Amino acid sequence: MSTSPSSSKSGIVLHLPRRLLAIVGIAFGVGLLLFLVVWLVGRKDNDFYKPQPAQVQQETEQVKPLPEPLPAGSAASSMPQAKPAPAGDAPKLVETAPTPPPTTQGPAPAAGSDTAGGTATALAPGDRPVPLEGQTPPPRYPPAALRRGDAGTVVVRVEVDASGAPAGVALLRRSGSRDLDRAAMETVRRWKFRPAQQNGHAVPASIEIPFDFKPGP
Repeated sequence: MSTSPSSSKSGIVLHLPRRLLAIVGIAFGVGLLLFLVVWLVGRKDNDFYKPQPAQVQQETEQVKPLPEPLPAGSAASSMPQAKPAPAGDAPKLVETAPTPPPTTQGPAPAAGSDTAGGTATALAPGDRPVPLEGQTPPPRYPPAALRRGDAGTVVVRVEVDASGAPAGVALLRRSGSRDLDRAAMETVRRWKFRPAQQNGHAVPASIEIPFDFKPGP
C-alpha cells in the first residue's frame, strides 16, 4: 500500500525536549525583565536631570547686580560742605597788654588788701581809670578752689564808662581754674573807679587788673 505525498508532509512534527523549552522560556522572561528595568531606570534619570528653564529664568531675574561703588572724589563732592561758623560766634582772644613802667609821681594807691589769698595789684593814676579806695573789695577765694589747692594769676580788662562804673569785663589771662577766673571777673564788676581824664573831662577808657590767687598755709 502506497502513502500519498500530502499525508506524509502533514505528519512531520518538530519534537523538542521539554527541558529545553523551559530554559528558553526562562531566558526570554529574564531578558524581557532586564529590558524593562533598564528602560525604567533610564527614564527616571532623564526626568531627574531634565533642565527646568522656567525656574532658572526666575532665579536669574531675582539676582540683580550690585551697583558700582562711587569714586572717592564723587562721594566727597556730593556731601554738603560744612559752612564755617560766623566770626562773631567764635570767642575772641585778647592779647595781654604789657604793663607800663611805674611813673615818678609817687607810689600808686592800693586797689585793695589781701583777703583769703586774693590780691589786686596797685595801679598808677594817669590817663587811665583808677579803682577808688574803699570801693574795691578784694576777691574771695572760692571754697571749692581752696579745697583743691587751685592757684594762679588772673588778668581781666575792665571797660570803665565816664561815670566810673564798669561797662564790660573781659578775661585776658586764665589761671587754669574756672572758679578763680569767675571770682576775679565777678569782683571787678562791683568795683567803682575814678574815670580817665582827657582835657579835664571824664572819658571812657579801659584798665587791666591782675589778681594773684595763692591758698594760705
